[in-house]
Amino acid sequence: MTKLLIKNGTLITASETYQADILVEDEKIVQIGQPLHAPDAEPVDASNKLVLPGGVDPHTHFDLPMFGTVSSDDHYTGHKAAAFGGTTTVMDFVVLDSPRAERSASAIEAQGDFKYSVDLWMEKASKAAIDYAFHMNLTRFNEAIAKDIPSLVEMGITTLKVFTAYNGRLRLDDGSIFKALRIAKENGMLVMLHAENGDVIEILVEEALKAGHTSPEWHARTRPAWGAVEAGLRVAGMASVADAPLYIVHMNAAGEVDMLDYARQRGVKVMGETCPQYLFFTMDHLRRPDGAKWICSPPMRTEADNARLWQGLADGTIQTLGTDHCPFFFDGTKPILYEGQEIAIPGKELGADDFTKIPNGLPGVGDRLPILWTYGVRAGRITPNQFVALNCTNPARIFGLYPRKGSLLPGSDADIVIWDPEKRVKYGAAAAQHRTDYNLYEGWELVGYPEKVFLRGKLIVDGEQWLGRRGGGQFLKRIPGEVL
Repeated sequence: MTKLLIKNGTLITASETYQADILVEDEKIVQIGQPLHAPDAEPVDASNKLVLPGGVDPHTHFDLPMFGTVSSDDHYTGHKAAAFGGTTTVMDFVVLDSPRAERSASAIEAQGDFKYSVDLWMEKASKAAIDYAFHMNLTRFNEAIAKDIPSLVEMGITTLKVFTAYNGRLRLDDGSIFKALRIAKENGMLVMLHAENGDVIEILVEEALKAGHTSPEWHARTRPAWGAVEAGLRVAGMASVADAPLYIVHMNAAGEVDMLDYARQRGVKVMGETCPQYLFFTMDHLRRPDGAKWICSPPMRTEADNARLWQGLADGTIQTLGTDHCPFFFDGTKPILYEGQEIAIPGKELGADDFTKIPNGLPGVGDRLPILWTYGVRAGRITPNQFVALNCTNPARIFGLYPRKGSLLPGSDADIVIWDPEKRVKYGAAAAQHRTDYNLYEGWELVGYPEKVFLRGKLIVDGEQWLGRRGGGQFLKRIPGEVL
C-alpha cells in the first residue's frame, strides 16, 4: 500500500491556488491541509514547486491503422510519452469493426459490432502504462447499430464520434447524425463531431490531382476552413433540435470559434476542443521541404486562426485542449532507437509523391502541458488555473471522470504532477519520448516542466527516469459527463 505525504507545495486547481500538503493512501488523496503529519508516510518535498492534477487528454489515437501502416505509438509507448509530459489519463477512439464473414450469426446477435470492436481495442490496450478510457467511432448507421448503441454505456463508453468528412469511409449522412444525437440524448451520452465538408473536399482533391498538385500544402488547400465552420454550425443546429449535447473536436479555424460562441449564446449545448498544433502552426509549414511533418486532418490554417483560437481559450468559449495524438515516422525507412532497440515503421514517406497518401497525424500527447505552460501561462495568454481547467479538470468533467480524475480533492485518484516552474528544457524529440523520429517543437526553449509524475500514488516519472510499466494502466468506465 502506497502512503505518501507531499509537503510544502503550491497547489493549482481549476479555480484556486494555495499552499497545502497532500496525504496519499491506497491510490487516493485522503487529506489536503497545512500542515499535515504522517510519520508512517513516505515524504515528498515539493518546496518551490507547483502541484497539479495529472493531465487528462480527451483525444488520442494509438496503434491506429491508416494508409497501409499504423500510428507509431501504441498503448504503451504513447502512454509513456504522455506521462513524461504530465498526462496520466488518455482517451482513445475505438474503430467500429465488423468482419462478419468470420463470425456466426449467433455471435453477432449476442455481442453486436460494438462489443466485438471494444474487445479488439481492449486487447490492444492491455499494455497500457497510464489510465485510459474509450470513445466509439460511429462510422456506420442502421437499425441494428441504433439499437445496440445503449450497450456502450454498460461498457463504460458514453461518447460517440461522428464525421462529416471522409466520404465512403467514415462519414454519416445528416439524418443518421441527427438520429445518433437523439439516441445519445436518451441514454445520457455525448456526440463528438469531426467537422469538415466531405463533399467539397472530394471535389477539390480530385481537381488538385488532375492539375498535378501533389505537394503537402495541397492537403490544406483542399480542406477549406469554411467547410469546418459550416459543418460545425450545421450539426450544432441538429443538436439544438435534438436537445442533445455536442462536442466539436480539434477546432482549427477562427470561424469555428465564432460559430461556437454564436451557438452557445443561443442555448445550444455545444462545447469545443482545440489542439496545440492549431495554436502555433500555419499552412506555411506545409510548404517547407519537410512539410509532411505537419500533415493532419483538419489541417493547419493561418496566424489569424491561431490568434482567434487563443482568444477562445482565454475567454472560455473553448472548453478543452486535446492533442489528436496520432504519430507517424517522417521517414519510416530509417530506424530509431527506442528502449534500446531499433524500430522503423512506414510513415509519411508513403506520400512522397502524392499528398493524399501521407498518413494524417502528428505526435503531441507528451507536448501538450510543457508547451502550453511556457507559451500559454508564462506568455500571459492563460492563467495557471485556466491551464489546469483546460488540460485536466474540464476534460474529466465533460467525459464523466470527475472528481476521480482531473482534480486535487480528497477521494480523487492520486494522479499528481510536481511541476518545476523554473526548469529550463531545450525541447524536441528526445525530451518528448514519442516513438517517432521528429517533434513539431524541436529546439523550442521551455521554462516549466514536470519533475515527478504519480499515477494513483505510484511514482512513474522521476526526472528523466521511467518507473512505469506495461500493463500498469487501468481502463476507466465512464459515467455521463457534464455540459460546460
